[in-house]
Amino acid sequence: MEIDEIFQKLGIEKEIVYHQAVFTVDEIKKLKLDIEGEGCKNLFLTNKKNFYLVILPEDKRADMKEISKITKGHLSFAKEEDVKRILNLERGSLTPFGIINDKEKEAMILIDRELVGKKLLFHPNVNTATISISYADLIRFIEYEKNPYKII
Repeated sequence: MEIDEIFQKLGIEKEIVYHQAVFTVDEIKKLKLDIEGEGCKNLFLTNKKNFYLVILPEDKRADMKEISKITKGHLSFAKEEDVKRILNLERGSLTPFGIINDKEKEAMILIDRELVGKKLLFHPNVNTATISISYADLIRFIEYEKNPYKII
């Protein structure tokens, strides 16, 4: 199923805007999009055994030391080949919605607690659009896809 089909099935409401391709948080901020929500930074990390999709507020630095306490091991950025193999996403398109392609449920989602209860902005698996959904709907989507997740 595609993202829109899953959203319809789950009753998830979204707002969407289309724009030029962007590859970084800084690039998207320069566009000054007319859409409500907190921008999110998504990191795909590995400890050589497991993969973690970390979702943070766009201006927050990842505290790798704290995250590695949860993941129980030294973390590094996953290789582009792993992002493609597991989430079927290209550079600049990393988003939690890529878990629709994670058939083996290899990616654990780690969500920064500062995002709880907010409207959130993400790419819908392509970096030429941005969608706004509620935090509660993000959790419903993740639970529907059955990937493990944790609030950090």
